Amino acid sequence: MVKSDAYRELGEAAWSWVLRQVLDDKGPWLPETVPDPAPEEGQDTAPPKDRDSLYAGIAGLAPVLAEIEQYRAWTDSEHALATGIVNRLSEEAEGRTEPSLYDGLAGDTLALKLLAPGEESIALRRLAGLATPEGWHSTIEWEPGSHTPFNDIIMGSAGVVMTAVWAGGEFAKDIATTGGEALLRTADRTEAGLDWGMAPGMESRAPNYSHGTSGVAAALAVAGAVLHREDFVEAAVRGAQHVLSVGSLGDGGFIVPHTVPPSKREVEPVTYTWCHGPAGTSHLFSALSHAGVAEVAGLDVGELRQRCLTSILTSGVPKRLRPGFWDNDGRCCGTAGVGDVLLDAAQDCAGTARAETLLQAARTMGDALVARAIRDEAGARWRFLEHREDPPLLPPGTTWMQGAAGIAAYLFRLARFLETGPDAVVVDRPDQWWAVPPQLRRTAS
Repeated sequence: MVKSDAYRELGEAAWSWVLRQVLDDKGPWLPETVPDPAPEEGQDTAPPKDRDSLYAGIAGLAPVLAEIEQYRAWTDSEHALATGIVNRLSEEAEGRTEPSLYDGLAGDTLALKLLAPGEESIALRRLAGLATPEGWHSTIEWEPGSHTPFNDIIMGSAGVVMTAVWAGGEFAKDIATTGGEALLRTADRTEAGLDWGMAPGMESRAPNYSHGTSGVAAALAVAGAVLHREDFVEAAVRGAQHVLSVGSLGDGGFIVPHTVPPSKREVEPVTYTWCHGPAGTSHLFSALSHAGVAEVAGLDVGELRQRCLTSILTSGVPKRLRPGFWDNDGRCCGTAGVGDVLLDAAQDCAGTARAETLLQAARTMGDALVARAIRDEAGARWRFLEHREDPPLLPPGTTWMQGAAGIAAYLFRLARFLETGPDAVVVDRPDQWWAVPPQLRRTAS
């Protein structure tokens, strides 16, 4: 396997490439992808609408900077970038109307808390002011003319609730209460328990972590724990019961279909990612454990978390076994996101044989990133594949969820873990903080 310094060196090369892409227009912004070959210097570019987002914008650079800070001092240019991010997000928050974790104010909260603790109250105050009994009305049009309150982690109330609980402060209780109660009202009752679509009334369901019941139930579990709301925790348990009813416990693992009913798009029926697979869904069971739940449907929640991880270990990832099976190396949908979940779990069961197995799997993810990196004098980046397009090779991505920034953070963390051991500090985030020992969390009070 690759040595720790090679992971870090590649992370630095990737970060260097990302920094080269940062532009300025009323504050820093980041093109989501960079054409290959790169555009001519001076070519007209304009910031996209989601320029400030955690998913694809400058808020997503905050957790990378926080990770870098764990092993070295920032450079002058990194200090300037951090200041620019804080200034931009703080100034924009007062008029911001998009609430979500990955595209709005909750993501601003994450970035501000990591880079300038205390400044996040600006975004949280705005979130509290935008709350309605239905949750938060999104500016994202899933359908033309629709600004519905979403339920999910990426765009909806679940992500906002998680953020409020993570960030704390004077507005946290009201935000988490409002969001949790809105989620209770939008739940669909099934024979097994409770189910949530990405938005109320949606027929197609993505029951895993990013857009469905696994993520919503995790949010209710952690909110229930901090608010002492037994109804939230009970709803989380019933959500987990539904997830179990649509999944499979075969071969010692646990997997849930990508989409129910099966997607009309050409996608793998089962994926193994953070967004739509057992990597992310494992966080549901650690959230239930955090809330004091021992069993769901007669199954130990700790065992269910490990079953999710077993399914990853036996799936074949990160090998590209066939077109469409594993074409992404990013955080949301690919290798870096899986690796991060494996490290969370390894630190949560440190000192056991299982922890070593999980660490070796995390290193396998790191080795794949090393092997697939594109390197030159500009730095390092990755080109994902989209087998449904011709040609299938996509331009390099820059961002937290789909590009080199998020991959770099994983490589930095992996290197630091290998050098300092399982007690390495974790740069925790709203959608995974309960999955690691509390004393290791960077933001724990």
